Amino acid sequence: MNTPKRLGVVMDPIAAIHYKKDSTLAMLLAAQARGFELAYLEQRDLSLRDGVALGRMRPLTVRPDPASWFSLGEPAVQPLGSLDCILMRKDPPFDTEYIYSTYVLERAQEQGAWVVNQPRGLRDMNEKVYTAWFPQCCAPTLITRDMDDMGAFLGEHGHIVAKPLDGMGGRSIFVLRADDHNARVVFETLTDYGRRFAVVQRYIPDIASTGDSRVLLVDGEPVPYALARIPAAHDHRGNLAAGARGVGRPLNERDRWLAAQIGPVLAGRGMLFVGLDVIGGFVTEINVTSPTGIRELDRQFGIDIGGMLMDSIVARL
Repeated sequence: MNTPKRLGVVMDPIAAIHYKKDSTLAMLLAAQARGFELAYLEQRDLSLRDGVALGRMRPLTVRPDPASWFSLGEPAVQPLGSLDCILMRKDPPFDTEYIYSTYVLERAQEQGAWVVNQPRGLRDMNEKVYTAWFPQCCAPTLITRDMDDMGAFLGEHGHIVAKPLDGMGGRSIFVLRADDHNARVVFETLTDYGRRFAVVQRYIPDIASTGDSRVLLVDGEPVPYALARIPAAHDHRGNLAAGARGVGRPLNERDRWLAAQIGPVLAGRGMLFVGLDVIGGFVTEINVTSPTGIRELDRQFGIDIGGMLMDSIVARL
C-alpha cells in the first residue's frame, strides 16, 4: 500500500478566513480530495535548529461547510523536510518576517519538501518590480526614489497611478493628473522624501469600464477565465478588498499572449501559482505571494482551479 503524500500549508489563521472567498481553502479541499494528508502551520510555527527546518504542525481536516470548514489535531514539532509539499500561502505584507520565513522554507526544500511557490522566487519577484522583466507586456512604468523624476513622468503622460512597492489590497494607490496640486505631497509620502522606492505608471483608462483583470497561471498555463475586478462608482481601485466587484470573463487573445510571455518563465523558476493583474491589455503586477480569485471563478464557471494546481503538484512530485 502506498503511503499517503503529506502536504503542509503555511497560512494566516484558518479560523479567520472568509469561507466563500478563500483561495487557500479551495486548494486544501482539492488536496484532501486527492488523498493528501494535511498539516497546518502559521508563520510563527516555523523554526531552524542547527540547520534543520522545523515546523509545529497540526493535522488538518477541511470540509466544504461554511459553518465548520476545518478541524485541527494536536501540534507536534517535525522536520519540514518530512512533508512532500508545502504551500506558502501567508498573505502579504511582504516584510522582513516574510523574508525570514522564506529562508526556513528554502532549507525545508533542500531537505526534501517541494515548496509552492519557490522561496527564492518569493524573495526575488517583487510583485510590482518584477514587471520590469517583461517590458513588452507593460504600460510605461518608472520605479524611483527621485521625486523630480516622478514629476517629470507625470508631465510626460499627464495622467498616472502612483503606489508603494510593498502595498496590497489597493492600499495607498493614488491617481494623479498633471494639474493636481497634491502630486508633490503624494510623491513625498510614497518615497518618504526620497528615502524609499515607489512606482508610477501611466494611467490606463480601461480600469473604469473593464476593470483590473486577474489572470491566473497554473504551472505556466493560464486558467481559461479571468476575474475582472470592476471598481466601485466612487473609487478608482480594482481590488476586491477596496470594494471592487468581481466579474468573470473568458480570456481574450491579448490575455493569452501575456500568459505565453510570462507563464513559462515563472514556471521554469518553480512558481506554480501566479496571478497577473491586467488592465487594458497591460500587466501592472505579477502576484506570486498569495494570489486569489479561485473561489469566484470556480463558482461562476463550474471549474476547479485548486484541483488544477494539485494535479500539477502531483505531476511534479
